[in-house]
Amino acid sequence: MKTRDKIIHASLKLFNERGERNITTNHIAAYLNISPGNLYYHFRNKEDIISSIFQLYETHLDSGFQPYMGQEVNLELLIGYFDTMFETLWEFRFMYDNLTDILTRDGAVLKRYQYTQQQALNRSSHILSKLKQDGVLAIEQEQITPLADTMRMIACFWIGYKQTHSDNATITKASLYEGLLRVLMIFKAHATPESQGTFTRLEQHYQAMANTCFMPNLDVHSLAS
Repeated sequence: MKTRDKIIHASLKLFNERGERNITTNHIAAYLNISPGNLYYHFRNKEDIISSIFQLYETHLDSGFQPYMGQEVNLELLIGYFDTMFETLWEFRFMYDNLTDILTRDGAVLKRYQYTQQQALNRSSHILSKLKQDGVLAIEQEQITPLADTMRMIACFWIGYKQTHSDNATITKASLYEGLLRVLMIFKAHATPESQGTFTRLEQHYQAMANTCFMPNLDVHSLAS
């Protein structure tokens, strides 16, 4: 891996583990055992590093929320979408932890974020429309984009909500699964009678995944079969 890429991935790791506010470029250089001058050769400052991390975020969202075509709507298909939501929150949790501050510090990143989120909303709305056509969701057409936007709102601000309504500010996989289950609860409210069983299995799957955060030996694979 090139030094520039090492800096990006090390920064993402440190931001996630210790909080972006608590990490300086000197911390990153020391973690990689390189000189600060070597780091500044590749990046002007920490904001420049965050901008490069954001490129990873854009790619992750773009690849993970693509509308399905010619596929059967089953548990595995829906798990794929919800897994992408979880992985995005977990892999870039530092950003959601400090979203408003990060975006207001860099106008260029703010514009990219707004564009990326709008594109993700468009794709999510397309997915929901397809699920309606395939008899999975019972929802009026004009309610589809607001539903997609509500799900996005919960996902984007769940970390901040948990940190301001709990004595424990640590971001854990268990707390993110809790947020995912809240999104799923809203999603399930629009399920057709025929798809209720699938959504119940989906809830069981993610509740089991949350439980594995406390009981690593729990076998959840049978729930998704």
